[in-house]
Amino acid sequence: MLFPKKKIELEEGDFYLTPEGYKCFTEQYHLKRGYCCESGCRHCPYNFNKKRKNI
Repeated sequence: MLFPKKKIELEEGDFYLTPEGYKCFTEQYHLKRGYCCESGCRHCPYNFNKKRKNI
C-alpha cells in the first residue's frame, strides 16, 4: 500500500534515542503519521504482525 509521504514535524515525545544511538519512534508519532508502514515497528499502535504480515 503506497501513501504519499507528507513531512511530519517532530515534537517532544515522538521519538527517543536507543542506547545504540538510533531514533525509535513512539506510538504518539505513529498515530500522528496515520498509517502502518508494515515494518514491524517496536511501538506500532496498529498491531501489525510482521511474521503473519497482517494488521
